[in-house]
Amino acid sequence: MHSSERLKGIDVFVCVADLGSFAAAAQRLNLTSSAVSKGIARLEARLQVRLFDRTTRRLALTDAGATFYTTCSRVLADLEESELSLHEDYFEPRGRVRIDLPASYGRLHVLPVILDYIKRHPQLKAHVSFTDNFVDPAAQGIDIVVRIGGSDIWPDELEHRFIGAQRFIFCASPAYLKARGTPTEESDLHAHDCVVYGQADGIGSPWFMTGTQPGERERRFMPAALAIGDGEGVVQGVVQGFGIAQLPTWLVNRQLASGEVVEVLPHLATDGLAMNLVWLKKRASLPRVRALLDVLSRSLRTDGHQLMPGN
Repeated sequence: MHSSERLKGIDVFVCVADLGSFAAAAQRLNLTSSAVSKGIARLEARLQVRLFDRTTRRLALTDAGATFYTTCSRVLADLEESELSLHEDYFEPRGRVRIDLPASYGRLHVLPVILDYIKRHPQLKAHVSFTDNFVDPAAQGIDIVVRIGGSDIWPDELEHRFIGAQRFIFCASPAYLKARGTPTEESDLHAHDCVVYGQADGIGSPWFMTGTQPGERERRFMPAALAIGDGEGVVQGVVQGFGIAQLPTWLVNRQLASGEVVEVLPHLATDGLAMNLVWLKKRASLPRVRALLDVLSRSLRTDGHQLMPGN
């Protein structure tokens, strides 16, 4: 098959997958619904695989379709970039950029920066997702990732920039401390209820503790009176008096300022996981990616009350 034949129907397929409807794709592409449906049927026949599961109520990608979509959308994005590079105004950020953020930190601190930026650059189309799990930017076609923690050794296709380290403090609500007393030493924590970040597997995340040597940190698992698999949920548990939690300052600053929670054991406050901007090397030269990286780097690194600053 000639290489040009492989491109037939790809734009229709990606449009249908993006919009989830033959009718919506037809309207976007200025085609009839019948033409779109036949285009998808021809593509499936050529590939000898079903790309969509169709019912009277919904249209969804099959597993094979989802894999094919990732590749096709990346190919179309590369073609778009090549066309944009021919224009004199290429250096104005425009086109689609995909960003993945950690859930709580992303919602509270990164998303506002992105929204403010795209307001000033309306030709920039951002696709923002949120996950606390590992993502593979190369495999998933993601341009920029903000990550808390991560590997010290990054794959060759990725670049990263250290933007700071979390600062962890212990805190509780005034009502809880009035009822249970205020701990003064680390050993006192075993007599208190602990609120931890934890998933459905029943294993809570460890707390960071200062080690016996200067600058040393240890991770310790605490018995949890309450485990919640969301950072903002842990804050709510503390506010409502369920116990003591160790939380990053970027997550709990508002509640500290309002007095809903107070810091305890300040001498045990410690830095935590590193925070990084991560991006695909091959995409860094694109104006929309380069400009957004610069904006995020400046905004997040200078946010001194959120993080221990990076170098």
